[in-house]
Amino acid sequence: MNGLGKHLLVELMGCDSKILNDRKVIRNFLVKAAQAAGATPVKDIFHPFSPVGISGVVVIAESHLSIHTWPEYGYAAVDVFTCGDKISPEIAANFLAEKLQAQHVSMMEVTRGIINISGHRIPHKIGESYDGKPQGFGMAL
Repeated sequence: MNGLGKHLLVELMGCDSKILNDRKVIRNFLVKAAQAAGATPVKDIFHPFSPVGISGVVVIAESHLSIHTWPEYGYAAVDVFTCGDKISPEIAANFLAEKLQAQHVSMMEVTRGIINISGHRIPHKIGESYDGKPQGFGMAL
């Protein structure tokens, strides 16, 4: 990986409409997709819309997975954003495509955090400066 993270934008079409409108099933699939990819789920929230549709996110220690469903069109928009190079967002995306019974899948990959700071490492912890010394929240980048 040449950046801080990988972000997959996934278009799932021709999905099972009943699955796309079941909040509990969608939540279960996103959590299991995160785990299958090697990620660590931290928290999740899912909201059903009326008359149909679900939006939800699983926050993972390595970033997030999100979904927005349109059961009336058999369509789901999925984001899988992972940081580091130990997680495989493709595994999560393919898991969801299979579980939602997508007939057509389109994925676009975006490398996030392409940063080149010669001679410096990139801070990873809140309050850590580029030179590794602790700083307050008001640190200048």
